[in-house]
Amino acid sequence: MADNQISLPAKLINGGIAGLIGVTCVFPIDLAKTRLQNQQNGSRVYTNMSDCLMKTVRSEGFTGMYRGAAVNLALVTPEKAIKLVANDFFRQQLSKDGEKLTLVREMLAGCGAGTCQVIITTPMEMLKIQLQDAGRLEAQRKMIGPDAVRGRAKDRTVHLKSPSALQLSRNLLKHKGIAGLYTGLGATLLRDVPFSIIYFPLFANLNSLGRRNADGSAPFYISFLSGCFAGCAAAVAVNPVDVIKTRLQSLSRGHHEDTYSGVRDCISKILRHEGPSAFLKGSYCRALVIAPLFGIVQVVYFLGVGEFVLSLLHGQIH
Repeated sequence: MADNQISLPAKLINGGIAGLIGVTCVFPIDLAKTRLQNQQNGSRVYTNMSDCLMKTVRSEGFTGMYRGAAVNLALVTPEKAIKLVANDFFRQQLSKDGEKLTLVREMLAGCGAGTCQVIITTPMEMLKIQLQDAGRLEAQRKMIGPDAVRGRAKDRTVHLKSPSALQLSRNLLKHKGIAGLYTGLGATLLRDVPFSIIYFPLFANLNSLGRRNADGSAPFYISFLSGCFAGCAAAVAVNPVDVIKTRLQSLSRGHHEDTYSGVRDCISKILRHEGPSAFLKGSYCRALVIAPLFGIVQVVYFLGVGEFVLSLLHGQIH
């Protein structure tokens, strides 16, 4: 189905549903990505993604793999809505009398979409990361022993209980104001803007390849594979910035772990203490999260869920 044949309300419904389904399906992998990116060389709890997931289930139960999922499920719909609306808006503003956009203009539209979405993405990811990483910190405390924890009892980076998203929000608003929820905003922009610049043009161009349906739209499998490939490529490309963002947004630290004052300080300490390869931590996990997520978006669009919902509502009104 061609983009210009889908109404804006249907896009919002499709994007929201795809986001909810995607979060539910791939959230455990996203949790593993966060924990792998946050652990530093001197405090390794997990060796890889499968080891992380197995240890999480063993120590925290099946529900442990969904720590922080509620935050994502609550905010993913407005995040996708803003991203879709912004990309469409900028594409329309940059188009000349309906002509095909040039690559540069497609990239500018993606840049605008990525910039707008951080309004929701930053607080959503900041809260999600605290909840996702709590299990890693608990496991690390067990590894270093109770004496080390007692010795750092006054250190605010050590938490004996995992707070809820609501408690985290209240504490941040109380002590830091609204700016507390936007910790890591600069790093989020540095990740999401390049991601959108890469993803949207790459998807549009891949989706235009191959044979077309009778109505001029791309076959379902072309759109599905284009979404998966474009999402995977963009995710891996910006993974180094995602590592920086994850570290900056993690308010809790484990035993002997570095703290960071900003993007430049984070880059410097990671290079000095862990080496360049640390910027690739969790890259395959992120690819496994993003690729199916954008593939699911294409499935939802193909099924026309948003259009079906709107037709039902239209029938009830009339």
